[in-house]
Amino acid sequence: MYRAKTTIEQWRILQAVVDFGGYAHAANKLNKSQSSLNHAVAKLQDQLGVKLLEVKGRKAFLTAAGEVMLRRSRHLSQNVQDLEELAGNINQDWEPEITIAVDLAYPKKLLYPALKAFYPESRGSRLRIIETVLTGTEEAITQGWADLAISPMMPKGFLGEPIAECALYPVCHPDHELASLTGPIDLNDLQQHLQLVIKDTSSSPSEKQGWLKSEQRWTVSTFETAVDLLLENIGFCWLPEFIVDHLIERKILHRLPIKGSSFRPLICYVIKPKPDSCGPGSNLLYKTLINQSPFNNPLVQK
Repeated sequence: MYRAKTTIEQWRILQAVVDFGGYAHAANKLNKSQSSLNHAVAKLQDQLGVKLLEVKGRKAFLTAAGEVMLRRSRHLSQNVQDLEELAGNINQDWEPEITIAVDLAYPKKLLYPALKAFYPESRGSRLRIIETVLTGTEEAITQGWADLAISPMMPKGFLGEPIAECALYPVCHPDHELASLTGPIDLNDLQQHLQLVIKDTSSSPSEKQGWLKSEQRWTVSTFETAVDLLLENIGFCWLPEFIVDHLIERKILHRLPIKGSSFRPLICYVIKPKPDSCGPGSNLLYKTLINQSPFNNPLVQK
């Protein structure tokens, strides 16, 4: 195991000598004697076998090697500071890691501004963003493996705050047989055609959500794959408006008028699966998501 020759304190003294323009000013700022700083830097150079500073007159100047090593030492000092702060946060019950389950039906363009606002206050906590679908999202809540969940469904016994609204549209290729039908499409006609569905991320999926009555179904893992298949004139699919709006406007995809339900409205909620044990970091992210949502921030585009 490698044993360090130098100490963080030596590097911090070197940084102070450079930042404050010499040993005398650095000694005053650090509340140390000038001789102790001279000794620390001299010992640092001896241990490394590299000259870091040159004294010209009453001022100390970095050598070329010193500039490189000083720059690297600042990263080292900051990493140590971050590590110590993280330990303090953990000791104060601030979570070292926060897991948020995000259902694919939620428009993630609304998530990113909230994460940007949260980051400066995150105290070094790691963030795990897990994309989930259908029962997988429900399990994140009911099984409590996520600290927070963004879900278009509210499992029984849980509460949450609405943060977004969207809709699912049934779509196909403009040349698909379904696109040629006039008037609202009967469900009996619809179920005779291939349906593309998004894979449930649960290990034990339950087919209790959405319209799944087609005799033929292909399952894909992402919206992107579903769109690619639709563009090849393969099947039809229910997809979020934020995925297909621009494709419908450009007539690349066709929105199907279905009898009784031409779209499925959704309200997405942010939920605390374990509200009583939710940590301060998760609580802050929860509030940030609410404050950044279109429901509470008129400047955010829905």
